[in-house]
Amino acid sequence: MRIRLLHGLALLATGLLAGAFGYGAANLVPTFNAVPLDMRLSFHAELMKMNGITVQGAMAVAALGSLALATLTRGRARLIAGAAGLLTLASFLITRLGNVPINGRIKEWALTSTPADHAEILRRWELFNNLRTLTALAAFVLLVILALRQPQPGVRRLPTPA
Repeated sequence: MRIRLLHGLALLATGLLAGAFGYGAANLVPTFNAVPLDMRLSFHAELMKMNGITVQGAMAVAALGSLALATLTRGRARLIAGAAGLLTLASFLITRLGNVPINGRIKEWALTSTPADHAEILRRWELFNNLRTLTALAAFVLLVILALRQPQPGVRRLPTPA
């Protein structure tokens, strides 16, 4: 029962993380690119204040839940849960080392002015955003696969034909 609860927690957290990043990639980034630059910078800076708390919390729960699940399982389940944990950790590192420093620059630009190479820096932010979205989504998919291959209590498997 403990493993099922832990798996559920890891699955929920990775789903929330993949959903948040996916929504950002599919909806926020195109909107950022469609509005005037000063509006994008102001909104982006404010959005990151909120995301800093919620997204980092989801990443922590997803990574710790997946890695804890890996330590409590064996065989292929351990490999799948461990891979999900490592992918979530990759999302964290991409965010921390890629997106967060650029977010700090965007916050400064919102108060002052943009540098000449701002478009390239914003493209780099989008690349990091796409990478962390893919790693979070892959972690979620792995935990879904793990859930689907687990036998359900009280449900007997049909014998395989000979």
